[in-house]
Amino acid sequence: MGQDPGLRRLALGTLLAAYPGPVPPDWAVDLLADGLAGHTLFGTNIHDPAQVAASTAALRAGRPDVIVAIDEEGGDVTRLAHATGSPYPGNAALGTVDDPALTREVYAAIGAELAALGVTLDLAPTVDVNTADENPVIGTRSFGADPKRVAVHSAAAVAGLQSTGVAACAKHFPGHGATVADSHHELPTVDVPPAVLRERDLPPFAAVVDAGVRAVMTAHIRVPALTGDGPATFSRAVLHDLLRVEYGFTGAVVTDALEMKGAVLAAGGVGTGAVRALAAGADLLCIGARVDAELVESVAAEIVAAIGDGRLARERVEEAAGRTAALAVTGPADAPPPATDGLGYAAALRAVRVEGDLTRAAAPLVVQVHATSTVAEGRVPWGLGPHLAAGIEQARAVAGETDPEKLRRLAGDRPVVLVGRHLHRLPGARELVEALAATHQVTVVEMGWPGAWRPAGARAFVATHGASHANGRAAAQTLGLTG
Repeated sequence: MGQDPGLRRLALGTLLAAYPGPVPPDWAVDLLADGLAGHTLFGTNIHDPAQVAASTAALRAGRPDVIVAIDEEGGDVTRLAHATGSPYPGNAALGTVDDPALTREVYAAIGAELAALGVTLDLAPTVDVNTADENPVIGTRSFGADPKRVAVHSAAAVAGLQSTGVAACAKHFPGHGATVADSHHELPTVDVPPAVLRERDLPPFAAVVDAGVRAVMTAHIRVPALTGDGPATFSRAVLHDLLRVEYGFTGAVVTDALEMKGAVLAAGGVGTGAVRALAAGADLLCIGARVDAELVESVAAEIVAAIGDGRLARERVEEAAGRTAALAVTGPADAPPPATDGLGYAAALRAVRVEGDLTRAAAPLVVQVHATSTVAEGRVPWGLGPHLAAGIEQARAVAGETDPEKLRRLAGDRPVVLVGRHLHRLPGARELVEALAATHQVTVVEMGWPGAWRPAGARAFVATHGASHANGRAAAQTLGLTG
């Protein structure tokens, strides 16, 4: 007996897929015509603005009300500027400046750029309260560690984005900021009572719901008091009782990527995870970045089978598809696109914080300490390199591997500017910095989450609160190293 085509179309209407390369393949467009909700664009899909606009037009030919989503947070998580780094600072920098009007303006600029390219859903802002200095996946993506400040800026970001007609998606509910594990690789646990979540993690979500956010993304985190052994993505207590009933959210609940280990390990597969997420109250299911027609069909078939065997009520899937269809409707733009020339760079400069003395007698040796990127960030260039004046020498170091004596010889009599990301939690980095500071004038430029650690013996400590192209330029300008 063949699959019910009506049920297949219904199931496809809850799925957000992806495709490889800069041109949408035939299967990606054909599935849209069959009812697929949409696609997410990743860095591999993006070469230049004209090509992105052509891609979104091709997708719209398959389905006029297609959802075209992207992770464009500004700062460290950018897809449009993955080749160079974002021209905007991210949330940590904006939270440090603490000017909600600026946050709104930056997000309106990002939204205007997305709207011009045909993107309809930005999987941003990150509204997690980053209370753990060791957090490996949120960090500078957060507006800060204070729930009230994060709430104010989260609402401003949503207002800015949605003023351009692009839907915002606040993430990661019920809060990923207290984790010290990366849900791309494992299932983190936040073992606190619900009262702590309400005081520490949930105020920004209340603020964005009040601001009219059109979508909220789930977190692949375990909160035992609410979710039991599974992640929030599969928890009806979180997605229905907490988000919908207690906080009054009426928009679309979007899952984080179901291919992530935090979900796959808990569910036993993407298809099973899709069924569990729908049953819990999710509406739009992000399959992930590595997607082909076979995977989409298998997930849709699993949803259809679950309706048939009673694991899923058809009415629940119809409700989800209805909310997803509503999300696909582009909102009206309130105003013409803002003038954005230099906006991000000026904002990044306002976010730089200097502790200590930046004066020096000679041009320095600039040493960039290697740091790996998270899956969310991808391999995006960072550092001071593109912004340095001619003649300033640069070197690279690997914490735990590079001999400080080698850098001492290279520096000679010159001072050292040591540039890093998350130095406080990078194995061997503290030792490298302090070994150099024992013999040379050292200025540390921290382009990740600054944390509480300050290097012994360093002349100055500069925090940029992010590693975007804008943050790099701001640091180089602050240090007097630009041409």
